[in-house]
Amino acid sequence: MNLLSAGFSGFALGGSLIVAIGAQNAFILRQGLIRSHVFILCLICALSDALLIAAGVAGLGTIVSQSPVLISVVTLGGAAFLGTYSFMAFRRAAKPGAMVAGAPESLGLKAAVMTCLAFTFLNPHVYLDTVVLLGSLSAAFEGFERIAYGAGAAVASFAWFFGLGYGARFLAPLFARPAAWRVLDVVIGVVMGLLALGLVLSFLGGK
Repeated sequence: MNLLSAGFSGFALGGSLIVAIGAQNAFILRQGLIRSHVFILCLICALSDALLIAAGVAGLGTIVSQSPVLISVVTLGGAAFLGTYSFMAFRRAAKPGAMVAGAPESLGLKAAVMTCLAFTFLNPHVYLDTVVLLGSLSAAFEGFERIAYGAGAAVASFAWFFGLGYGARFLAPLFARPAAWRVLDVVIGVVMGLLALGLVLSFLGGK
């Protein structure tokens, strides 16, 4: 297998794991719609994925998968954070006054960055997808092909997050109405709530 096909394999698998309704994607979509700190947040998500993918390709996936304590801490922390954000989303949806057309509620740069980092590193699924799964599958490659595989997966992450963040603005006409923001926040609240519940059930089921 040559470098190009190895890179494409990483790109295809990385893309298939990233393109799913999740905490990071919902957050980036909302920030893209309000055009708030889009570049820095997309960069944080993409670089974080690239870092975790590199760690997985380097062999960290095996260590993480064999550490029940680490997985439990991240699982419970992620559940608490996602549950809180779900509550906040439902609260926004219940307050039409906070969703003025063209100027919905926005986070400051520091709060947005911290929230983005929390969505990234307090979500166990991020580690399972990038470090464990992508890292484990990289064992099929050797040398530069393994590096190309990891690079392909990282490129998929960059393409997705920046495409989502900046592509969201094309939906702006639809979200010129407060009712549309209410629907989006309800959807985000449901997604975050289900993810939090799933993490709690996962933790309880593993005990």
